[in-house]
Amino acid sequence: MVQIPTIQDIEAARRSFEANEPRDLFYRAATELVSLALEGRTSLSVAEALAVLLQTWNKMFYQYRKFDSQHFADIERLISDHYSLLLTFRQRSIEDFNQEDEGKIRSVFKAFEVILGPVGAAKCLHLLAPHFFPLWDRAIAKAYGFPLGKIGTNAERYCRFMRIVKEQVQSLGGEQTIGRNPLKAIDEYNYCKYTKGWI
Repeated sequence: MVQIPTIQDIEAARRSFEANEPRDLFYRAATELVSLALEGRTSLSVAEALAVLLQTWNKMFYQYRKFDSQHFADIERLISDHYSLLLTFRQRSIEDFNQEDEGKIRSVFKAFEVILGPVGAAKCLHLLAPHFFPLWDRAIAKAYGFPLGKIGTNAERYCRFMRIVKEQVQSLGGEQTIGRNPLKAIDEYNYCKYTKGWI
């Protein structure tokens, strides 16, 4: 059973993550690039900004798939098709995620998952709405009781995961108590504990 981490757990995970995971630089770079691209303050498109993270944090997905011009065009289309909804979610926090959101989330998650897989979908959605969409990977999903199924079948699992993460964020006291993005903090905890076994 997944435990709700304490602030001390979150802080221990942060120390472990910083000591052991050099790829955090790519997360920070991609987060900033996505913001700049959405604001029209860079020559990069939003899809190009997302590609920075996909090529580094989601390498496993591309072992047997090409990141070619067609794949890139598919990512561009995803963003275009869901742009206004994603901008709405970008203004929100997981703390105000509710049951009325779930139909829209299932729809957008499935669309992204078909192109990017369930892990890549969560990563991209998080970058596009970093305080609303949590991150996961296969080990984390399994630890939370939602082992990932075939591509295109995981949207309901993701909504259930969001419900749990919302509860975790609220029990920790939100961003005010944590002092930074709670979703990134919880992901570092999950990654250190369930993916890597560092804590």
